[in-house]
Parts: sequence; structure tokens; C-alpha cells
Amino acid sequence: MRGAVAVSAKLADLEILEGRDNLSMYQFNTGQAKHYFCKTCGIYTHHQRRSRPGEFGVNLACISKMSPFDLPEVPVLNGRDHPRDGNPHRNPVYGTLIFRRSDS
Repeated sequence: MRGAVAVSAKLADLEILEGRDNLSMYQFNTGQAKHYFCKTCGIYTHHQRRSRPGEFGVNLACISKMSPFDLPEVPVLNGRDHPRDGNPHRNPVYGTLIFRRSDS
């Protein structure tokens, strides 16, 4: 698991406001998904999805004024069973995260 909370955006709807030249992209396996990271700090910023190539998964931590605390719950995928791999007997959802702010 990557550990980032990713939200969906259509390809045409994602606008990178600054730092585009500082992004690095890699692909693996089928080469369909494109994963982007910051060259300076290494944070995962977004990826073009293999399961839905017309969408990006965007790291919520990279979106101004948004936080995992804004979501009621976050499904956690197991990282092995990709929806397009065609195994209907495996559920890619491993569990659910709920973010709660501390009282401090």
C-alpha cells in the first residue's frame, strides 16, 4: 500500500498550478498507468489509472484546503488484486480507514 488517500479526477479536470517541471513519472508492468512523484521530496502526487484510463487518482494531501479528515471514511485497497485483472472472486477492498482529529 502506498499510504496516500487518492481521490478521482477526470484527465481534463486536473490542473497542476506549479511544479510541473519538478515531477517525475514512471510506469511498470502493463505500462498503462502513469505514476507521478515530486523529484525533490518524493511525494506521490497523482497517477493516470489503469482501471479507468480517463481518470487520475490524485493524492489528497496535494490539494489545497483538503484533508483526509474531510472524508467520512476511506476504502483501503489490498494492492494486489487490480479490478482489471479479472478475478471476480477477490475483493480488492481490504478495509476502511476513518480519520479523526485528536482533541489536542
